[in-house]
Amino acid sequence: MPDFLATSLLLASAAFAAGVLNAIAGGGSFLTLPALIFTGVPPIMANATSALAVSPGYLGSTLGFKSELRAMSLTRLKREMVIASLGGVVGALLLLVTPAKLFSGIVPWLLLFATVLFAAGPAIAKRATRAAQGDTHLAKWREPGLLLACIYGGYFNGGLGILLMALYSATGERHIHTANALKNLNSLVLSWLSVAAFVLAGVIAWREGVLMMLAATAGGFWGARWSKRLPAKWVRAGVICTGLVMSAVFFARSY
Repeated sequence: MPDFLATSLLLASAAFAAGVLNAIAGGGSFLTLPALIFTGVPPIMANATSALAVSPGYLGSTLGFKSELRAMSLTRLKREMVIASLGGVVGALLLLVTPAKLFSGIVPWLLLFATVLFAAGPAIAKRATRAAQGDTHLAKWREPGLLLACIYGGYFNGGLGILLMALYSATGERHIHTANALKNLNSLVLSWLSVAAFVLAGVIAWREGVLMMLAATAGGFWGARWSKRLPAKWVRAGVICTGLVMSAVFFARSY
């Protein structure tokens, strides 16, 4: 019983923090995936369960930006949601056909890639914004870029928020809260569709997943509220340190 309680507390805490991080800046997978693997869940099942865990958190954070979403064109929202759905399903199917041993070997690299991507996020966004100001034709790449980002998100999810924010900056989105609202909405859509594929494939650890879903939902809701209060530098530094530590741990475990 003490072990069960300790494990439950670890998973719930990781999921709540992940929901907060995903609402503010992204990087929640740095917490949920390692927590699941450390508690004994196989890597592919852990990745699928991690996607399940953080998906309700996107709902909370999306609701936190409902005023920004209401101000946007319904046609645009529908198109992007369809693209996100397609990308999420394709990414999930790619994960399901990846051999377990191969995925275990690439987990450290995925974590490291996502961490580097997150760390480079501000520079990527600035460069993307400058590119958009100098080239009015970049807007046509928004939907193809969205599809590719959502395929990645359906497969792994780590760093997805940075990819989406950079994409919107590069293709002409000037309002940070609008881009954040779209990022959360499309992350919600692709994660729910990819999770549906994982459920049908039977690769979800339900006991752990349901607990983490509840905690991540609360984290996503409060994270959306705290996003305008917490110092962004502190949050980013914490996420980067967590990502680097987790990457190092998984590299050590693989040898």
